[in-house]
Amino acid sequence: MRNLLAPNDTPAVIAGKYALFAAVATGCNLGAQALMDHLYRGTLAVYVSLFVGTLVGLVVKYLFDKNLIFYDRTRGMVESGGQFVRYVLTGVLTTVIFWGLELGAYHVFHAQVARYLGGALGLAIGYWLKYRLDKRLVFRQRRGCAS
Repeated sequence: MRNLLAPNDTPAVIAGKYALFAAVATGCNLGAQALMDHLYRGTLAVYVSLFVGTLVGLVVKYLFDKNLIFYDRTRGMVESGGQFVRYVLTGVLTTVIFWGLELGAYHVFHAQVARYLGGALGLAIGYWLKYRLDKRLVFRQRRGCAS
């Protein structure tokens, strides 16, 4: 079995790992939403759970991308902080896509399952776009890796 930390991955291996890690981050995001849906049922419950799920997914996906996709060696608070800000900014458009599909499905079908399916589709589209943005704008110095 291939080492997940090998920095000389082929494009096909990178795509497979990225898809796997995106699926895990999607599960974390939607799982956090489901947990919040269970814990909080106030007037803005859908939006609260969507926000919490987004934060959980953001952190999980950043750690996967930084360490296991781009093998980034950025260290230090200032450099890492700036990189995380760039990562968040590249995620604004992808988050709009994700939220739009999740909330759109929820408002059209009035069902939690439709909401989560819309969210999963939005995350899949968003992650596809996010990889391309992050490769060019966030993790530019990918040492020893196939592009």
